[in-house]
Amino acid sequence: MATVLLLRHGRTTANAAGGLAGRQPVELDDTGREQAARVGERLRKLPIAAVVTSPLIRCRQTLEIALPEIDPQTDEGLIECGYGDWEGRPLKELAKDPLWPVVQQHPSAVVFPNGEAMSDMSARAVKAVREWDARITAEHGPEAVWVACSHGDVIKAIAADALGLHLDQFQRIVADPASITAIRYTPTRPFLVRLNETGDLSSVVPPKRVESDAAVGGGAGGGAV
Repeated sequence: MATVLLLRHGRTTANAAGGLAGRQPVELDDTGREQAARVGERLRKLPIAAVVTSPLIRCRQTLEIALPEIDPQTDEGLIECGYGDWEGRPLKELAKDPLWPVVQQHPSAVVFPNGEAMSDMSARAVKAVREWDARITAEHGPEAVWVACSHGDVIKAIAADALGLHLDQFQRIVADPASITAIRYTPTRPFLVRLNETGDLSSVVPPKRVESDAAVGGGAGGGAV
């Protein structure tokens, strides 16, 4: 199967101010733009087959800077979690809310006031990524690499699913602004290739299959093509 690079958007004005942006139209700050430019330098070295993004402007801005030559497709399944009444509020204020420890320790039980259930966010994000991955694999082959630009909690939920973790464990995962988490899905199980990556990405491109090696089996690398 193809390899998906889950790209978190660059830092936003809300990130810098310590607020919860949610689905509000916050934009990248200067640091976020620099982060997007740096991650673009790494991504442009790869044979990117397709790019899909959350519809929110911070993701679209990140891709406009990182991969200006590519016109991404938009998928609502990758949008930020709907935090409802929590959106736009300072995190230090939200930390005093009785729901906060539940979000941190038992997120599968959380439904944000006038917002989305975290379990629903996880389910629709995983569904979107797996469907795109299957489609891109069918069109471009199992060696394809593609990018999905999304948000911290969304990426953490997708990574938790790939690791076989319950959603209640997803807060143990980190997805920093402009980081990349790489997942390779297979017919039997996913493989987490990179997590919160900010360095070189060349090794995430799968090696081409060598039929002669596969036929021999055993030997140096014979079983790992």
